[in-house]
Amino acid sequence: MYCTKFILNIPTKTLNDLNSLYSHSQRPIEYVKKNSHLSEEQIEFYNKNGFLVIKNLVSDDKLHRYKKRFEAICRGDVKVPGLIVMKDVSIISSEYVTGEKAINKIQELYNDPILFEYCCLPEILHYVTCFTGPNIKAMHSMLINKPPDPGTLTSRHPLHQDLYYFPFRPAENIVASWTAMEKVNRANGCLVVVPGSHKGDLLDHGYPDWEMGVNKLYHGIQSFDPSMPRVHLEMEKGDTVFFHPLLIHGSGSNKTSGFRKAISCHYASSDCSYIDVRGTNQEKVKQEADEVILKKYGPDVEVAFEDVWRLRSRLVQGEDLSM
Repeated sequence: MYCTKFILNIPTKTLNDLNSLYSHSQRPIEYVKKNSHLSEEQIEFYNKNGFLVIKNLVSDDKLHRYKKRFEAICRGDVKVPGLIVMKDVSIISSEYVTGEKAINKIQELYNDPILFEYCCLPEILHYVTCFTGPNIKAMHSMLINKPPDPGTLTSRHPLHQDLYYFPFRPAENIVASWTAMEKVNRANGCLVVVPGSHKGDLLDHGYPDWEMGVNKLYHGIQSFDPSMPRVHLEMEKGDTVFFHPLLIHGSGSNKTSGFRKAISCHYASSDCSYIDVRGTNQEKVKQEADEVILKKYGPDVEVAFEDVWRLRSRLVQGEDLSM
């Protein structure tokens, strides 16, 4: 039996402002598949807001297991080929920061049998099916270790839409899960979302003009209106938010002395289709990916953008169809 409590503490005025803001671009789309898992209240909430928080979904013992594995990877006790290890821009050139303090994110969790367990958890997939249907592929996975901000605000993540990175559609068959590995709040940089923004379009992204720099591939929306109503998702350990890939979201700086950890996976129905992003507002991220491939494999190896995603995706439930 899964816990079905979720957050509903969005002020009425905020919801009214957002409904007015996005009324011009609302489409007759049902964002939730027919299912017996969600209540009518939860379905209505996700359709209106583009996200849903499920309280106490992932147990402490599982999160402890993932944390210990992450720490072992940081120390170099275990070597995991294929993991992408990222350092915060504020310490990337330092030779004296080591271990957990040196790493702000690892990606491609499918390369590690312990961390990838998160992406396959029945309690997670129980909810994922409500948005993707029964045939599910894990497309992108990561463990985020937001560091204490050194005063440069580089630990922020600019407001963005995840669909910007994904060359597959339809968006309504894609969903992210994001689980707090410890208490997250405004002090340590919780997620910030713009409810209802999933009903809008995919906006132009690029690197924000931040004085002290920004982390690699942390693109943000270029024309974001700072007056748009936002909601801070303060969560307890084990709470999990599921959200639509067009939902505008980001996170603030970590003003505490500790690290803020979360583990996340993006899922898509295996009957989604790849698209050509050339000539679209996703071309910039494709070009950046092409540069990474060129640097890694050299000019003699040609890898299409969609093939990168085929290589990194993994079937976690049902049948592998067109993806």
